[in-house]
Amino acid sequence: MRIGAVAKATGCTPRALRHYEEHGLIASARAANGYREYDDAVVTRVRNIRHLLDAGLTLDDVRVFLPCLDGDVASAPPSVAGLRVGRERLAVLDARIAAQVAVRDRLAAALQAGAPPAAPAPSPASLQ
Repeated sequence: MRIGAVAKATGCTPRALRHYEEHGLIASARAANGYREYDDAVVTRVRNIRHLLDAGLTLDDVRVFLPCLDGDVASAPPSVAGLRVGRERLAVLDARIAAQVAVRDRLAAALQAGAPPAAPAPSPASLQ
């Protein structure tokens, strides 16, 4: 399969596929004309990569799953390494969320402290 066919079958862009290849997650052969040629099985692998990325993992995290990317990652029982990576990524996300909530709270407090009192809402009678 050429890169365009893989992109269409997986919903990825050709650029994303080249990026996955640069990171060693997928492989291609080169045709005589220099075009990338992928095995049909790469469609499953790319879909699994996308599934893991959509779950919040990074490409480096996905490397842990290389041995099982050609199967059904979504329904397979998790490995010890996979659970470890998931827990580590969740801790990073929790820390980022906590930091963003703290920034939001500081901004809300600053706005509340510096804002003039809100004007009273117009009464329904004054709107008629």
